[in-house]
Amino acid sequence: MEFTEQQIQRYSRHIILNEVGGKGQVKLSKAKVLLIGAGGLGSPAALYLAAAGIGTIGLVDGDVVDLSNLQRQILHTTATIGVPKVESGKRMLSAINPDITIKTYQLNVDTENILGLVSDYDIVLDGSDNFTTRFLVNDACFFAKKTLISASMFRFEGQLTTIKPHAGYPCYRCLYPEPPPAGLVPNCQEAGVLGVLA
Repeated sequence: MEFTEQQIQRYSRHIILNEVGGKGQVKLSKAKVLLIGAGGLGSPAALYLAAAGIGTIGLVDGDVVDLSNLQRQILHTTATIGVPKVESGKRMLSAINPDITIKTYQLNVDTENILGLVSDYDIVLDGSDNFTTRFLVNDACFFAKKTLISASMFRFEGQLTTIKPHAGYPCYRCLYPEPPPAGLVPNCQEAGVLGVLA
């Protein structure tokens, strides 16, 4: 792959790193990353992936932008309130880096669509806000042999885990065999969350 002069300038800080260089930037440009959730966790991840030159970013979210999202969901703006999060996200990511491909999926993942979604991507980032989705995404990544990056946050605490059972490591269900009982763990709307934590 040949980079344009503008792309060389854009990625120059990567390219001058011996550990990345031009070859590493080419790998980034060929990478495909799927983000489950374009909210508090998906927002900063998507922004940095786009800026880094990840070639294809998939955004999955069935929700629309709400004013209460803007304190932590930095992918969206006041101007996109009421707009589907995947469309708002695509606008922002395209503005940051017009050279990448952004695929949008305005839907909630379920047993019918999850395997089809993850199969086209190299890595899956799960920033969903419910345990049903987390377990479903884990199961799909397990069977599709995809690396899963799982992140969560609650009030003032965050957690990030890389899950690679296809490489001999535990899966999400190995760490958490069952979801907690419904209503035991409050969501951000009920418990609050520090915006910068994301």
